[in-house]
Amino acid sequence: MKVFSQNVRKNLLITNTILESLSQFDVILIQEPPWSEIRKIPSSTNCKGESLIRTCHHPNWITFARLPLNSNDSPRVITYVNIHLKSLRFFLRKDIFDHCDINIISFTNNDICHYIINIYSDSSHLALKYLKDTEVNINHVLLMTRDFNIRDSLWDPSFLFHSSISDDLLMIADSFDLALSSPTNPGPTRFSDTAGESDSVIDLMFLQCSSSELDHHTILLDSQLSLDHAPLTIDIPICDEVIHLTKLVITPGSDQENEFIKNVISSFDSLDTSNIDSVECLNQIINQLGSIIEQMWSKSAKRSKLSKHSKQWWTNSCSLALINYRMSRSRDT
Repeated sequence: MKVFSQNVRKNLLITNTILESLSQFDVILIQEPPWSEIRKIPSSTNCKGESLIRTCHHPNWITFARLPLNSNDSPRVITYVNIHLKSLRFFLRKDIFDHCDINIISFTNNDICHYIINIYSDSSHLALKYLKDTEVNINHVLLMTRDFNIRDSLWDPSFLFHSSISDDLLMIADSFDLALSSPTNPGPTRFSDTAGESDSVIDLMFLQCSSSELDHHTILLDSQLSLDHAPLTIDIPICDEVIHLTKLVITPGSDQENEFIKNVISSFDSLDTSNIDSVECLNQIINQLGSIIEQMWSKSAKRSKLSKHSKQWWTNSCSLALINYRMSRSRDT
């Protein structure tokens, strides 16, 4: 999966150019995207109508963006996914992070849910403060990237100082099991247009620690067009999908379903829940409940071969009707 990341500084033309010309990429992560009023829509409180605010769209890309509540709430991060990857079932996960400067998407590969996090952290570091104060427990985060607006000697050799904000960033990355990536071609990522101000490294990537194939990214130093940020790219290895030809099923209303429910209830009743006095104890009970359901399912379910009739509405009556129909046909009809 080829990923491209760029801060476009609200430039509508460049954003459209990226979407039109970079079809070789699979995922495009945009920071500071353009938002503008498309039209007025009817309103019960405003006789002139309410403004409909939208950003760039393209038929070859699926747009994942948190819709603005008003003109002052426009998200500063957007993710575009190439339509040829729609089988991986990408979703915008506002249930995990609901912030205008954080865009987290998930996708499924071989029954594992992976995450990509796109961040714009302004000079006030609002996104990092939100992440620091928000407790989540997610696994399989492959990538967290982009414009963190932090200069630090840890990643910028031309800068001699260390920032306490960097410690917060590294702590957040570590909580997702991510480590700072080193570019294959080290260099500045932001180019100053102010006289006397040096170029800097403030665009970063953090990659999954446990992956030996996911360890470096590339800075496209000559591809920023008229922008002040250089694009970042990385290739994320994706496994070939394993297609299962059978699955475990329990027919609704069957004896197997009744047995499954009876066994689950009986096992739940036997659990000792009288001394849940900590988060650890609660997590242990929850894990036990999950194990019980999984064990009872494996015990009661039957393995079924997937076919064109593997639908919830396809019952034994449907199969019998199909058999009778085939038997009733003759060679003359």
